Amino acid sequence: MENPAFEKSKDDPPLYEETSFSGNGYGNGEHRTIRPSVVSAFGHDTLDRVPSIDFYRNAGSVSGQRAIRPSLQELHEVFQKSGDLDLPDTVDDSDGQGSDGLQNDDIEAIAPPEDSGGMVKFGWIKGVLVRCMLNIWGVMLFIRLSWVFGQAGVGLGIIIILLSCVVTTLTCISMSAICTNGVVRGGGAYYLISRSLGPEFGGSIGLIFAFANAVAVAMYVVGFSETVVDLLKVNNAIMVDEVNDIRIVGCITVVLLLGIVGAGMEWEAKAQIVLLVILLVAIANVFVGTAIPATEDKKSKGFFNYQASIMAENFTPDFRDGETFFSVFAIFFPAATGILAGANISGDLRDPQEAIPIGTLLAIFITGITYLGIALCVSATVVRDATGNVNNTITYGANCNFSSACDFGYDFSPCETTKCKYGLMNNFQVMTMVSGFGPLITAGTFSATISSALASLVSAPKVFQALCKDNIYKALIFFAKGHGKNNEPIRGYVLTFIIAVAFILIAELNVIAPIISNFFLASYALINFSCFHASYAKSPGWRPAYKYYNMWLSLFGAVLCCAVMFVINWWAALLTYAIEIFLYVYVTVKKPDVNWGSSTQAVTFVNAVNNTLTLSGVDDHVKNFRPQCIVLTGGPKTRPALLDLSHAFTKNYGLCITCEVFVGPRLEWQQEISNSMEQNQEWLNGQKRKAFYAAVASSNFREGTASLLQAAGLGRLRPNTLMLGFKRDWKTAHIADIQAYVGVLHDAFDFEYGMVMLRLNQGLDISHILAAEEEMERMLLEQQALEIEENGFQEGGKGFFKRARKPSKKVLASRVSLEVPHTSDVAKMNQRLMEASSQFKKKQGKGTIDVWWLFDDGGLTLLLPYILTTRKKWRDCKLRIFVAGQPDRIEQDKEEMQSLLKKFRIKCSDITIITDLHMRPTAENWRLFEDMIEPFRLHEGSKDMAQAEALRKEHPWKITDAELDHFDDKTSLQVRLNELLQESSRAAKLIIV
Repeated sequence: MENPAFEKSKDDPPLYEETSFSGNGYGNGEHRTIRPSVVSAFGHDTLDRVPSIDFYRNAGSVSGQRAIRPSLQELHEVFQKSGDLDLPDTVDDSDGQGSDGLQNDDIEAIAPPEDSGGMVKFGWIKGVLVRCMLNIWGVMLFIRLSWVFGQAGVGLGIIIILLSCVVTTLTCISMSAICTNGVVRGGGAYYLISRSLGPEFGGSIGLIFAFANAVAVAMYVVGFSETVVDLLKVNNAIMVDEVNDIRIVGCITVVLLLGIVGAGMEWEAKAQIVLLVILLVAIANVFVGTAIPATEDKKSKGFFNYQASIMAENFTPDFRDGETFFSVFAIFFPAATGILAGANISGDLRDPQEAIPIGTLLAIFITGITYLGIALCVSATVVRDATGNVNNTITYGANCNFSSACDFGYDFSPCETTKCKYGLMNNFQVMTMVSGFGPLITAGTFSATISSALASLVSAPKVFQALCKDNIYKALIFFAKGHGKNNEPIRGYVLTFIIAVAFILIAELNVIAPIISNFFLASYALINFSCFHASYAKSPGWRPAYKYYNMWLSLFGAVLCCAVMFVINWWAALLTYAIEIFLYVYVTVKKPDVNWGSSTQAVTFVNAVNNTLTLSGVDDHVKNFRPQCIVLTGGPKTRPALLDLSHAFTKNYGLCITCEVFVGPRLEWQQEISNSMEQNQEWLNGQKRKAFYAAVASSNFREGTASLLQAAGLGRLRPNTLMLGFKRDWKTAHIADIQAYVGVLHDAFDFEYGMVMLRLNQGLDISHILAAEEEMERMLLEQQALEIEENGFQEGGKGFFKRARKPSKKVLASRVSLEVPHTSDVAKMNQRLMEASSQFKKKQGKGTIDVWWLFDDGGLTLLLPYILTTRKKWRDCKLRIFVAGQPDRIEQDKEEMQSLLKKFRIKCSDITIITDLHMRPTAENWRLFEDMIEPFRLHEGSKDMAQAEALRKEHPWKITDAELDHFDDKTSLQVRLNELLQESSRAAKLIIV
């Protein structure tokens, strides 16, 4: 449309009619708002579209639509055709249900639009920081941290905490890089790994990670229950016995937690805030308690406030009861896990790309400082051993050098011979003793266990729901459905509840605990490896907004996680690897129909290019020769016999490219070629044919084939053999087609290609049958629709409520077949053609492959049948070789051929020496040959010179009498060879000449 503000000149853009691109894309007359800067820049409204994020959405984006740009061809049509282009401005995704559960969602897809219906979204503090801190601050903080520093000492204890922080920090850095490389959806660790490494890794780790979180609920709840039962025991209020009381309290607790989670994420977040406040008060209580002057009771239990001598004594390690640095580290490290608590609810975060890196890194820093601060405070105030007896004071003049407690008037030397109950090494309730108010530590322990259980109870269903939505494990699709405004995985909550209760009732968590820790570590390892792998692939799509990462640090983090797995428990690590490998193989075999643009695909591409380049620097060698074929099948469906035989030659040996030449102007065939490329390649993949499809458009068949012969392949992956079908209609075809066909053969030899020509008695081309089947199917669908419509309105109004009986396909086929004209002869011919076309798909029975190796052609005539005999379908066929020889040298020629085959290491069941190849063919066969070429002879000898010259100019392709006389011997040889083939190889499964 014309812009009145634009001043016309001789360089004006051409006028064109307003199209659907000028409006909103649906042809309803509404106009899109044009960006003012665009109008001022171009001077007029243009069909071209300005850059917009809508054009880069994934087809399965959450909004369900994406914008499409007009192609250059469509823009050209505006000027070439009259009328509007009616192309929609957006494309609906395949199922019309948004991306909920679509397998092609990927990290480049757009973020979900804000829901005006009140969908709860969390920021980085409430959604990530709080959750991660609560998950990392576990019971270890109040119960086992003092024991860790008692065993390892302050020096090695600091190393243990720092090493744990290094593992989690490296993982968080890798995770930050991954989650800032596109939009992050729900699914946490599973989503990050699957979109980076593909469904095989993601599917395997997603299942065990979800299971680990479900069992972790039971672990944390049992920890809470044990603390409650200890209080009941102190107050003499045991209900049944200790074990059953733990089960009872645990089950009640899980039910209450399920109620909180079931009420919605908002209530769960509020509960987490309350628990955080309790935990912070408990932590502050420890620091305050260390500064309060010690009472005599506390002194007898080893607490003397801050003393340099105590710190110095506790600095060195004192491993007891068979403990080592690694065993103590294995006990502490699970306390550092929990860094994925925020990422696991990525679908409920307002901006996961910003929230996950900031919240997780800050949580690691804060919790690491807290662990170090509390551990150092306790190590500087409490000795390793204490009796708890206020009477164990030093008497005047007594010798005391057992510990630094001697400097403060206490002699704990009895602990040298008798195990004491107090001190860092013996009392797990040191924090309660040191704190200003003991019950607050109990409350802190409750808060730490409940918050961790709550986080795991939320994480497991969220991760599991994301895994089920991707339909990698088809049996689990039931759990993909969400409910409510937040798409809550209610079914996943129930499953997690059942798993948690089951493990609480089993009560053998000491065995399962190291396995769960290893499951988490396996997730960390794969997150690190995902970052390394994506960086290593050097994909242009790897552009994380978070820049503070290094691929080698990520690889180091992955190796470190694997090492820590073995440190914690070697058999649990092996079991984790075994389960992961099993699931990986399962997903690989099932081949889920997803494409997430993973780094695995990128690395495959990089390796393919590098290997191709490496091959280019290697000279050809006869031992490494492989048949690499260009197969002129037309469409791969139209000549299946040719495709099947070429696939048998090249499968696992070399390259196979099925090619099609579209004859005509390129612009006319452009859309057809574009459509056929993807469709035919998908068909080849679906038929499990290891082949590629290529197509060209050319003015004639010969030029198109020459283009393919010259340009096909890459480096050493270049075809060396042309395979095509015999031109069965050569007698009736147009002379230009025959010349083009023969010209292709000459071109192939000019380009140094080997030649393979396949001939079947019934022919190769079944395109007319396929076209008839497509037409039949179309007619069947129309007839079926008509039947349903007729049945739907019968019997008056009842038809609306009565389900119409669908006519069988057999009945419809019989009705439609009456309208399709055909004869029994044609039907029989088509039947025989279809059987012949599919014969190479079947297993060949016992028989022979006859090889007529008359001339040394470089060995291709012998190599191809040998390759066939290595295939399962041809394994029962034996090679028979026919060679030309002289009557007086039969045995000698046979021995020479046997020796040659032995050197080639090719087994042959029979060698036949043909001694009468030079004989003239029978008169009958020669007469048949003459009759066959009669229409193509010039017969210039029977005409005067002027007339003969005119005929020669008019039909230069016809056979002259001189040519027939000149090539008489060669012609005679070919006719004689036909006789011998008929005599010796009529029953062969395949004849190769």
